[in-house]
Amino acid sequence: MARHALSQPCLALVRSLESTLPEASAASGVTRFRIGLSGGADSLALTAACAWARDRRRGPLAGMDVTARIVDHGLQPDSAAVADQAARRAEELGVSADVVRVRVDPSGEGLEAAAREARYAALLQGDDALILLGHTLDDQAETVLLGLARGSGTRSLAGMPRNRDRMLRPFLALRRADTEQACRDWGLTWWDDPTNLQSAYTRSRLRSAMGTLDEVLGPGLASALARTADLCRQDADFLDLAASRVGVDPQSPRLAVDLMADVPPALRHRLLLSWLRQIGQDAVTRDHVLAVDALLTDWRGQQGISVPGGRVVRESGFLVRERFSPRRRRDR
Repeated sequence: MARHALSQPCLALVRSLESTLPEASAASGVTRFRIGLSGGADSLALTAACAWARDRRRGPLAGMDVTARIVDHGLQPDSAAVADQAARRAEELGVSADVVRVRVDPSGEGLEAAAREARYAALLQGDDALILLGHTLDDQAETVLLGLARGSGTRSLAGMPRNRDRMLRPFLALRRADTEQACRDWGLTWWDDPTNLQSAYTRSRLRSAMGTLDEVLGPGLASALARTADLCRQDADFLDLAASRVGVDPQSPRLAVDLMADVPPALRHRLLLSWLRQIGQDAVTRDHVLAVDALLTDWRGQQGISVPGGRVVRESGFLVRERFSPRRRRDR
């Protein structure tokens, strides 16, 4: 690192690490950290901040066990070279790194979702290290806007959690401008992902439009959206807890009509979504949930409802979930 003293942007990043990582480590009992490094400004600044906190501070992260992992999705002609360069950047900062190459098979959710799923799976491979991700407040704001555009519920609008399933996002309160300035102050050159400029990707289009939205709606849009995520996360956590107390087993192929009929819609729809996703996964939409809900609340002897992965019928006081076999699905 070029500087011997921390600038304010660099210090903000290091302090975010020192306020986030020790608590997560104590809660999990895991003392190893693995950075998800792409070579972009956010993850490169995260790597530099980790190295500084480990080597040059007397704080709680001094001597921390930290490595970096670069995931090569193979989606661009020069992806291997970019991955190798990111690994070299980490090594120059004193952080050992490895490169994992993955195959991305586009799913019903699209290429971006498939790449994210493959990336997270690769980052979690190996030991039980806590995974550090460089997402910022700007990423959070974009996630909330994407959820709004899709007409999603509170869980999607809750955005990305700071800490869940071994994944830590210590920079969610910081701006993308902070990580970029920290890289400049540390003398680091980052890689700009060309897909961020490609209109084929929804998030890329949104990212390019955020400046215009800020002008139209007023400054502070990103921060307001991040606050919305925090509020929605509290509501979603409460609803999930309340739903878990109803006594419905999402794994069961049968739901008792009497048990479900008097459950408030906010909880009933949540339970039905979880139940239907056991066979339809993320392909289940709100329309599917409402159609199945009508079997509970507007029963007129109607036939079964087709849903992703199967169908649902009402019989003998139960909603019955029927999974299509692979053979049956091909014959349809």
